[in-house]
Amino acid sequence: MYDDSSARIVAGLHEWIAAAPPGARLPSSRTLVAQYGASPVTVQKALRTLVSQGVVETRPGVGTFVRAVRVPRPHDYGWQTAALGPRPKPVQQLASALHTYPNDVIALHSGYPDRELLPERLVRSAFARAARGDAAVTRSPAAGLPELQAWFAAELGAAAPVGIAPPTPSDVVVFPGSQTSLSTIFRALVGAGRPLLVESPTYWGAILAAEQVGVQLVPVPSGPRGPDPDELARAFARTGARAFYAQPRFANPTGAHWTPELADEVLRLLREHGAYLIEDDWAHDFGITQDVVPLAARDDGGHVVYLRSLTKSVSPAVRVAGLVARGPARERILAGAQAESMYVSGILQAVALDVVTQPAWRTHLRGLRQQLAARRDLLLRALEEHVPTARVEAVPHGGLNLWVRLPDTTDVARLVRDCEAAGVVVAAGAEWFPAEPTGAYLRLNYAGPNPGAFPEGARVIGEMLARQAG
Repeated sequence: MYDDSSARIVAGLHEWIAAAPPGARLPSSRTLVAQYGASPVTVQKALRTLVSQGVVETRPGVGTFVRAVRVPRPHDYGWQTAALGPRPKPVQQLASALHTYPNDVIALHSGYPDRELLPERLVRSAFARAARGDAAVTRSPAAGLPELQAWFAAELGAAAPVGIAPPTPSDVVVFPGSQTSLSTIFRALVGAGRPLLVESPTYWGAILAAEQVGVQLVPVPSGPRGPDPDELARAFARTGARAFYAQPRFANPTGAHWTPELADEVLRLLREHGAYLIEDDWAHDFGITQDVVPLAARDDGGHVVYLRSLTKSVSPAVRVAGLVARGPARERILAGAQAESMYVSGILQAVALDVVTQPAWRTHLRGLRQQLAARRDLLLRALEEHVPTARVEAVPHGGLNLWVRLPDTTDVARLVRDCEAAGVVVAAGAEWFPAEPTGAYLRLNYAGPNPGAFPEGARVIGEMLARQAG
């Protein structure tokens, strides 16, 4: 480290500083130039090195001084106790689906598809094009890029039956991902302290968003075929709720896919009670053996507020979602969105639009369907072989997950810990229940990395279950 002149000066000054008291002024630059026979540039380089090491500090126009020793002391944040007041009701912690782990574990917990299931080439090309366009340096409109609004409206409108007016681009609000939109929707359409009906189990992110807004969650039992319509009717009548959050297609976590008859009954209940359905179409692009026909396509009376995310299917780096709402509800939601985030990054919107309008996007989705089917079936076979006491109540027709019922005597928390210690990460089903869990469940993602390790992961789950039984 002493091969150049500045290093020689640094070493010499370290000796000088060691013998000097805190606050002592170092010799002037002119003195150091003469003492070390070095140029002013070399002396300044040495002084910058000492500053970066924290042993001296410079005072412009005055000189350079030995830095005083900072004596460690405990922090006193007691004043914040009075400023913050009583602790609010605790909200759900970061879900296991968002935890990151080393690459050598078998990850069956994630809520996102593996990188090899993404249209990576399309995304990279779209970013390159967007960086050269106006979106890289301009602010987008509050409701979103007009072209992207039109795309979301056209996609939903294409599914509308004869006699139903399709949505218009002005019905669309673009959000920075669906999680942000859920908080805004719950605040705008429900409000703190008021009831929101939700399926039980349901998406953990919706539970978290509702808790943060202060909405009162009202669980409605839901299974492999969706919510019980009689229980839903009773919940509307009992609570006076004016909103119901649900995932009618490939629900997270159960994989439920509503029948046309159930969809008709839910729409009838919404009209009868003057209520909204907040339809979260999170898995629109993840159909395997069935396609998605949103309920929103069958409603032009403004009862269905439709949320369609591109984050999971395009790229986790492209956090873009479209919300379709008609009438005053849309204006109230837009006002809430502006208050929270003002507008969505134009470059992310441009990238999302570029990807989904490429001819190769449709080709990618066809291949994705085949890959998801192969992964789902591989994990199902592995569970049948290695975890015979587990039960998948319904094989999902789409989505990313299996909802696995375990024996009622299972200590799920212990099972999760034991599996993780053995290098297999799984998600406990309790996180998806807005009330007490009705059984012992795991949610396993078949779209995660390294599907070849699924059999080994299932073997570990089976072994840890057997230990509990023994």
